[in-house]
Amino acid sequence: MTRLHTIAPADAVGPAATLFGAIKQAIGMVPNAYATAGSNSPVALKASLGLDAALRETSLSTKQVEIIKLAVSETVGCDYCVAAHTLMGKKAGLSRDSILAIRRGADSDDAATDALADFARLLVTTTGTVPLEEVEAIKAAGYSDAQIVDTMLAIASITFTNLLNRVNDTTLDFPAAD
Repeated sequence: MTRLHTIAPADAVGPAATLFGAIKQAIGMVPNAYATAGSNSPVALKASLGLDAALRETSLSTKQVEIIKLAVSETVGCDYCVAAHTLMGKKAGLSRDSILAIRRGADSDDAATDALADFARLLVTTTGTVPLEEVEAIKAAGYSDAQIVDTMLAIASITFTNLLNRVNDTTLDFPAAD
């Protein structure tokens, strides 16, 4: 059961209705997380969608964004986002084994994937200045300064939805992650 007010997308009016209509047209449904965000703050939903649109223009590939979102969502314990980004990761070309490795913090078959997931987990589980050797490690794995900054943008994006779904206990409308 959700904890925050959520209206059925079909009952929305004003800015929420406009956003819900665009989402439904783009992906065929309004995910529960978006319904909750838009029901309470169309501004927050619009900003979140805008941030995700901006991510598509960054130096990161869709697959790399999904690696980050999976690693962060699993680390913070957001079952909704883990389910959603397991599905999105598959659509982005990640194998089931890679997805499971990313979520478990285990080695996958790709060192660059592991380095990116490890860096994302590091950023969300530590405080203070990131040690120089960690920045050097992500660069040694082949990531540019632009990709490091864009990684932080991806983390900012997923952090909002992680928090929303953890506070709301959003009902899954994606297949549960295995």
